[in-house]
Amino acid sequence: MTTRRRFLTLSGAVLAMPAVMRSAFADAAWPTAKPIRMICPFGAGSTVDVLARLVTDPLAQAIGQSVVVENRGGAGGMIGSAVVARAEPDGYTLLANAAAHTAVPAAHPNVSYDPAKDFAGIAMIGVVPNVIVVAPSKGIKTVKDLVERAKDGQITYASAGIGSATHWAAERFRLSAGFKGTHVPFRGGPAALTEVATGRVDFMAIGTGSGLPFILDKRLIPLAVTTQKRSLALPEVPTTLELGYANSDYTFWNGFLAPRQTPKPIVERLHREITRIVDSADIKDKLLKQGVEPLPLSPAEFDALMVKEIAANLALAKAAGLKFN
Repeated sequence: MTTRRRFLTLSGAVLAMPAVMRSAFADAAWPTAKPIRMICPFGAGSTVDVLARLVTDPLAQAIGQSVVVENRGGAGGMIGSAVVARAEPDGYTLLANAAAHTAVPAAHPNVSYDPAKDFAGIAMIGVVPNVIVVAPSKGIKTVKDLVERAKDGQITYASAGIGSATHWAAERFRLSAGFKGTHVPFRGGPAALTEVATGRVDFMAIGTGSGLPFILDKRLIPLAVTTQKRSLALPEVPTTLELGYANSDYTFWNGFLAPRQTPKPIVERLHREITRIVDSADIKDKLLKQGVEPLPLSPAEFDALMVKEIAANLALAKAAGLKFN
């Protein structure tokens, strides 16, 4: 049988397969000689970007195909996320995102995609404690100082964008502490941090991955972390819960997602590879230095978490009286 005849015979056999079998055949060939786009919906240097890049290089080696991180920041993560929601569900366009993903319906009622229905959870990188920071020039030494100043007059707080994890963490703290303020959104965490460090904006709640360099350089003072327990990276910094601010904690997870209809075998392989990478000694050490704590979830558990958080964020927005355009 000639090469051409063998090719036509194989092609005909594949086309004659039922749809489910053809899908399995295609999944088995994934990935082929085609780069995988990992969309990060925030700017370069943001916590999501930093953590995603720690994983994508070893992931590329594990699956034998390049994984290219693309920063598509803006609108609290919606611009980049929408790109993935509309992408072909073939395993070649993925999303690196954080807890801001599930805040979108509360912050943007007219969003063009559904964070739960249009995405499938793949794997978690871990939880990043958010730390409330101020510039030394502000003369604020404690959370109590910050709250007292906020209650005495106008105070501003920065975020990486409306509906971002940095925004949501600040709102949970503000609501618990009982003060009003002016939200100043930016296109990403680095830009927001710079404005807080200069004193032009009073404070923000930033992930330790982005905030630590500023803290170590004494450009920012850490007041408290918004997690249930202290950060491994900042063990001397108390939690807002310790300080008496009930329901002020915020789970800032970071992980990877795919378009909802991505074949299950591809999602499962990505889950296995990413979980193995995150659990490896080298990557685990790098994550710990960023203050990242483990949050092992199966794809099904990841999906359930998204549904639960969407409902919780809608309730928070209502309780805080947040109004978004």
